[in-house]
Amino acid sequence: MDDAGQKLKRSRERLGLRYRDVEEFSQRIAERQKNSEFSIAISRLSDMENRGVVPNIYKLYSLCTIYRLDVSDVLQWYGVDLAGLAADAAQIAPDRTHLIGFGPDSYGAASEGHVQVPISLDPGIDLTKTTFLSRFIQAWGMLPLMLVAGLDLKGHRYGFIGVDDWFMYPLLQPGSLVLLDESRRKVQSSGWSNEFDRPIYFLEHREGWICSWCSLDGDQLIAVPHPASELAPLVFKHPGEIEVVGRVMGVANRFDPTRRPPTRS
Repeated sequence: MDDAGQKLKRSRERLGLRYRDVEEFSQRIAERQKNSEFSIAISRLSDMENRGVVPNIYKLYSLCTIYRLDVSDVLQWYGVDLAGLAADAAQIAPDRTHLIGFGPDSYGAASEGHVQVPISLDPGIDLTKTTFLSRFIQAWGMLPLMLVAGLDLKGHRYGFIGVDDWFMYPLLQPGSLVLLDESRRKVQSSGWSNEFDRPIYFLEHREGWICSWCSLDGDQLIAVPHPASELAPLVFKHPGEIEVVGRVMGVANRFDPTRRPPTRS
């Protein structure tokens, strides 16, 4: 924390402030706030600058006020990055349903954290068909989106369920985005108790891509549709005619109540 203390010292010196000035100004803040915790004694300020003593939240407020510093920037000096708060929270799953209180106004400058997202796709992509989206990304850009801060979006692979692809409907809606784990390519033949637990795989074949449940029968891979789609299973020689790109680990479903699957005759 010594580095943070030296940054505080340089901030004070840039304004030409003495220890006594900071003590006096902090006392004014304490009087205005009616809380003595906002006051910073000369000895305490010296310890913060030279001995790595970490200020409490009240004294941090006073220092940022006096030095004209952004609170989120100073917190970063001490190893606390508010832009990572939502991402850290995503790793913790309380048992009860709850609201997420990470709004864009909650963190000041921290809400301006950026993540990489695809901003340019191959103009030849046909979004009516299921597509291995990662192959068609031509450029990546930065987007302020705090709720996904900390996720390595570029390091993952994505598939797009074609807007005319009803193979896994209603479990996967046409137009949905799926997150793929390319390290999990082995087809799991058992171990689930319902359709939501059954693994879904993203597959590449000679005509394009398909997203489905799978089963293996000798040298054949069977792409199994959702029963509600009323579509027939597709059978491929494996591995000659089809390849497992990866397992679906997440989905952003798109709901359009105006669209319905075509009537099967």
